[in-house]
Amino acid sequence: MAVLAAAGVLAGVPLPDTPAEPVAATGAPEPPVVAPSPEVTASPTPDPVADDETLRLAFAGDVHFEGAFSGVPAAADTTLGPMSDVLRAADLAMVNLESAVTTRGEPAAKELEVASNRFWFRTPPSALDVLARSGVDVVSVANNHGADYGAVGVADTVAAGETGAVPIVGAGRTDRQAFAPHRVRVKGTDVAVHAADASPLESADPTWAAAPGTGPGLASARGDGAAVLAEAVRASAAKDDLVIVYLHWGEEYNACPVESQESLAAKLAAAGADVVVGAHAHTPSGAGLLGDTYVGYGLGNFYWYHGRASESGVLLLSFRDGKIVGDEWRPGAIPPEGGGPVQLGGSAATAAVRAWHELRGCTGLAAGPGPDAAAADPPPDGVAPELPGFTSSIEPVGPSVSLAMRNHDPVACPVPLTDLRYVTVTHVGFDGRARRGELVVHADVAAGVVDVFAELYAARFPIERMLLVDEYGGDDDRSMAANNTSAYNCRRVAGQTTWSNHAYGRAIDINPVQNPYVVGGDVRPAAALPYLDVDRGAGAPPVPGVIQDGGVVREAFERAGWEWGGLFSDPDYQHFSIS
Repeated sequence: MAVLAAAGVLAGVPLPDTPAEPVAATGAPEPPVVAPSPEVTASPTPDPVADDETLRLAFAGDVHFEGAFSGVPAAADTTLGPMSDVLRAADLAMVNLESAVTTRGEPAAKELEVASNRFWFRTPPSALDVLARSGVDVVSVANNHGADYGAVGVADTVAAGETGAVPIVGAGRTDRQAFAPHRVRVKGTDVAVHAADASPLESADPTWAAAPGTGPGLASARGDGAAVLAEAVRASAAKDDLVIVYLHWGEEYNACPVESQESLAAKLAAAGADVVVGAHAHTPSGAGLLGDTYVGYGLGNFYWYHGRASESGVLLLSFRDGKIVGDEWRPGAIPPEGGGPVQLGGSAATAAVRAWHELRGCTGLAAGPGPDAAAADPPPDGVAPELPGFTSSIEPVGPSVSLAMRNHDPVACPVPLTDLRYVTVTHVGFDGRARRGELVVHADVAAGVVDVFAELYAARFPIERMLLVDEYGGDDDRSMAANNTSAYNCRRVAGQTTWSNHAYGRAIDINPVQNPYVVGGDVRPAAALPYLDVDRGAGAPPVPGVIQDGGVVREAFERAGWEWGGLFSDPDYQHFSIS
């Protein structure tokens, strides 16, 4: 049995109904074929020790078949890639399919989602054959794309699960069916598997949150749905030996759980869930024990149309007599061109496993029973955790990146994509852990930008997050409100017709919440108001994330020739630019 999964954030465009052909988002150019980086080497998967008493479970994250991979379901003998062997070795394997399983229907309205951030995914029933060949035994479709094609699409998805190679959970023709578990007996153990969507609601249409009398829909764990799910889990716990809940939850690109996740995990644990895992954030998150319940907050992408969020893997859990006796993270890396991850080996695997254990530091969970957990316990108070070495890359803006840059108009914007570079750097988060950040800047300044962020990393200057502004629809206010550090944004200066330096890839905003833009009495973003009167003078006591005169951020940028916006007549403390 095997598992592979990949999440979807692709600029999908609805296609007309084509019953005989797979349906996928249009406009996704084939990514260039790029070999995996040298440190990503395939590692053979050892055969598990024969043990009739130990039940081995495998969980992987988000999967979809988009872009250059839209034809995968129609091709014979295709799988989710090299790590399918890990899934096949398990007694029960599960992933999340980020699509409606249909070739019919009309795109859902998604009126609650920002217009520039609306995507629609669907895949034909043959996608379940790919999952079966990869070792997947049950798949969740309860996510923010499961109802992309309305009630018709949900009904088709349910039918595909009833007749296809892999059963589905988290959707039904009625609310009772949507919240009902998949039940299976494995090695003498009665297992119940539930699934529900707890990601941000994209439409008020009842297909996204099935309730009595609403017809076909998804199981939702938002609002009242959390209590309904907990009651379903409680009923399963009364009759089954092992209860699993797979959720679509969390904040995108945030490796730490948000309050709603922690609350939901506690509620499900109290109801009797033995395992609560999920995906949606596009990055692995921490895992461990909440009492007797094993919680995995994030599994990352697994089979994806690009490798920009490359960290991936499979979570392996072992149970004996209904008790968890082992947890293991098998790390992988999605190649730059996308697809399924390649399992890491050697020192790369060792570093990835340690980093995975360290993610538990912001979860409040206890260490799991795996042999490597103790070695990665959080350091004593006052001792900063050990950081991996700084890494970076500078690449042309290829298809997989340009596809995401939806605010770039090749006709109107002042620089072509060929003059820009996609830069990734390691940065330190506010939790003290290493994170991966991404920026698009002008080619002329890319090397200097890497040098600046290398200095910030060495000094452990914390940065909340570093994502392309397109993750926020190109909306500068939304990006600032999320405390996102960003660079290229094809926009004008606020209130003017002049192009901003951001439109040339020659400006970077750092931690907007800690470093506000002040215009008269207006403080942007609003959440930055508590930082308005922070002392930014030379020699002032340092405040995490705050840029100060004489501090490492200003000095590093000015050595590279950049000007600080904190010196403007209307202070823009987050802003650095270069002519």
